[in-house]
Amino acid sequence: MGRNLIRLTLAGVLVVALGLTHCGGGGRSSPTSSPETYVVFAWNDLGMHCLNPTYDQAVILPPYNTVWAQVVRKGNPPQVVTSGISVSYSILNNTRSADKRSYGQFWTNCLKLFGITLVADTGLNLEDPALHNGLSGAMVLKGDHFQVNGIPVTPVNDSGVWSPYQVAQITVKDAAGNTVAQTRATVPTSDEINCAKCHGANAMADVLSRHDAAMPLHLADNAPVLCASCHGSPALGTSGAGYSGKYLSEAIHGYHADKAGITCYDCHPGATTQCNRSLRHTDSDGNCVACHGDMAQVASSITSGGRIPWASEPQCATCHNATVAISEVDTGATLYRNARGHGGLGCAACHGSPHAMAPSRESSDNYQMNQYMGSLSGASDPLRSMGSCGVCHDSSKPDSAADFAEEHGSGRASACSVCHTGFTDAATSSKWPHAFQWKAR
Repeated sequence: MGRNLIRLTLAGVLVVALGLTHCGGGGRSSPTSSPETYVVFAWNDLGMHCLNPTYDQAVILPPYNTVWAQVVRKGNPPQVVTSGISVSYSILNNTRSADKRSYGQFWTNCLKLFGITLVADTGLNLEDPALHNGLSGAMVLKGDHFQVNGIPVTPVNDSGVWSPYQVAQITVKDAAGNTVAQTRATVPTSDEINCAKCHGANAMADVLSRHDAAMPLHLADNAPVLCASCHGSPALGTSGAGYSGKYLSEAIHGYHADKAGITCYDCHPGATTQCNRSLRHTDSDGNCVACHGDMAQVASSITSGGRIPWASEPQCATCHNATVAISEVDTGATLYRNARGHGGLGCAACHGSPHAMAPSRESSDNYQMNQYMGSLSGASDPLRSMGSCGVCHDSSKPDSAADFAEEHGSGRASACSVCHTGFTDAATSSKWPHAFQWKAR
């Protein structure tokens, strides 16, 4: 059977369309391989990171961003490469953080808040505590991928412009120091944590005062105070619920659940940032509740259900259970952001970061799709996940309608579905992303 490439849409529905790449083996010789021997995929592990705008009162989150990268050597078959190369990162037009707005308070108060003294413009590192990364540097090999933890990036670039969707340039070099691959990835960060709607202009100070009024904690007298010091936060490496008996997520969502007029974007970034930017998974309000539940449900899932915040989150398989083999999208106890798929690549390598699954309304999120697949088709088309075989496979044929027509004949609107409807050969389909449950369209 002819093996025509079909691309994945973000929703996981496999749409067969004329003019997409088709793999080799159809009776024609394979094209000359791309001069790019290596391909690099990179992504932010969360899709959005919040940080405090100030660090002199109540503190929820530090500046902290993590980027992953995987390098593939093109071939037949392609291979994920971890040796003989080095991978570096650099935040474009953003080389410092400590001298912008009030972010310098993080470094001034870091010892009290986090128990460590940091050089300005270097960050915390919960995974490798002795390694403190800046806004550029080397990525560290972590098994099958390269990673940089705790980039202290802020949403203000070196031009002084507030920009929550910062961009990192990822560069791969061989042992001789030659650049062999390069790409860009969004490094999102927003300081729109904003309690002023209810707590007034000096919101974080008011939060501390209200705690002191409820119990004699004397928090206001001992500011700054890290909220996770009382309420456990797995995001900051605290595995228990803290001495208050409640995780921070449980305490905040539970307390505000019955407060009228409070929405997700009042606290999470935010009215301007609107961090959930995946066009297939969002709405005007971010569509947060569709996946996470409302505030009462978020809190109760921790209180009564034993859910650990950050460690147990919504799964793709919850919704994507009809169009693909459920086993192919069910990551089990592994979060989407850590899960692996086709060829050992991270799910996010092809589909994008959480909250930014392709296609995204932010052009920087679509950069790699356009870089790799736009160059194949000769047109910029971000409205799809990474799905062209030719990105990694040397044996894949070119990506054009002319190639399809030559192989299968022109003027046959149903040509794809002649072969690719109801494909059920498990032994073969397991080699394709998500088993490629082909359907006529």
